[in-house]
Amino acid sequence: MFGVQEGVRVESRVGRHGNLLAISDLHIGYPDNRALVEKMRPETDDDWLLVAGDVAETVADIRWALETLAGRFAKVVWVPGNHELWTHPSETVPYRGVERYEHLVSVCRELGVVTPEDPYPLWEGPGGPVVIAPLFLLYDYSFLPKGCATKAEGLEYAHGTGVVCTDEHVLFPDPYPSRDDWCRARVAETERRLAELPDGLPTVLVNHYPLDRHPTDVLHYPEFAMWCGTELTADWHRRFRVEVMVYGHLHIPRTTWLDGVRFEEVSVGYPREWRPRPEPPGRLRRILPMEVGAGDRGAAPGVGRGRGGARG
Repeated sequence: MFGVQEGVRVESRVGRHGNLLAISDLHIGYPDNRALVEKMRPETDDDWLLVAGDVAETVADIRWALETLAGRFAKVVWVPGNHELWTHPSETVPYRGVERYEHLVSVCRELGVVTPEDPYPLWEGPGGPVVIAPLFLLYDYSFLPKGCATKAEGLEYAHGTGVVCTDEHVLFPDPYPSRDDWCRARVAETERRLAELPDGLPTVLVNHYPLDRHPTDVLHYPEFAMWCGTELTADWHRRFRVEVMVYGHLHIPRTTWLDGVRFEEVSVGYPREWRPRPEPPGRLRRILPMEVGAGDRGAAPGVGRGRGGARG
């Protein structure tokens, strides 16, 4: 397994112009979402694209989407979401747990896509220089429902409400004994690597889940927050000179601020979620240079109501 990530080297840029763009939760198993990916194009030849997880459930679909995007953008950076890690009944590739993640990293390397196991790229375009750090951290059930003190209490409460993430059935942590054990191992190794970055360089951290709990406050089903991150990263946006924290998973695209740091949720989501939104679906979010007027967009009509059910 990839027990040791490949050093703390920072790989230099492709071009000095262009945009740093981001998207997540493409879910191309839905034909309408696949059609959105088919239409995605850069604005300039130097544009980079950050893909913050949940591309699809099968290796074939993940490969198609990342290969399509890598053929269009100067650089593509990918982090896994929970859906990529599922051992789905329709999957023909038999791997699970760490072995599945390693296989996906190998696919990305074939395509020239940057993963959390590779040297962090340095963006030197507008808004730079910043280190782009793709992260794979998972969750540890520490975003507990109100009134719950332990993971067991939280899961019991969630089961009582009927809000249980599908991960509980198809995301296997092998060889770790649990998903939260895998999470803690990933957090420890990633924290070490971030701490060894050169002083003075700001960062853009890309993770499928938010590093802080505050974005989950608007979830329609608040108990779903247990599958949305870990308290272990709550201060990372301050510790690691973060310019922007890019994430997805919640299917609530918006901008929030915490301690002067911008948090960007960049997901597409399911068709039933994006159809009611006023913005065109599949719009790539510009991370750098910062979009004019990027404030707290809040949740668009209908956005907060399609996330957090049993299928997460």
